[in-house]
Amino acid sequence: MPRGDKSSYSSKQKREAEHIEKGYEKRGTSAKEAKRRAWATVNKESGGGKKSGSGRGKKTSHSSARKGGKKGGKASHKGKTSSRKKSSPRKKSSSKKK
Repeated sequence: MPRGDKSSYSSKQKREAEHIEKGYEKRGTSAKEAKRRAWATVNKESGGGKKSGSGRGKKTSHSSARKGGKKGGKASHKGKTSSRKKSSPRKKSSSKKK
């Protein structure tokens, strides 16, 4: 099996990667980079393609999906303003010996 071969992935994983790829392309990422990121996300969530041997199954992690909106993009900058009140500098402690 050559490197980058997607035959060991389930049809669900392939659909997920295609959906994620479209999302990246919609946000302006190049097609090649979007495809790379999509498969990296699928690998992170599901642990990659099918592997031989019993007991090697893993539950899917949806950590990447939870980061959406929080990490990068316009959504991450809502509510952040530069006019926040800055705290005054702390007084130096007088614990030094004279």
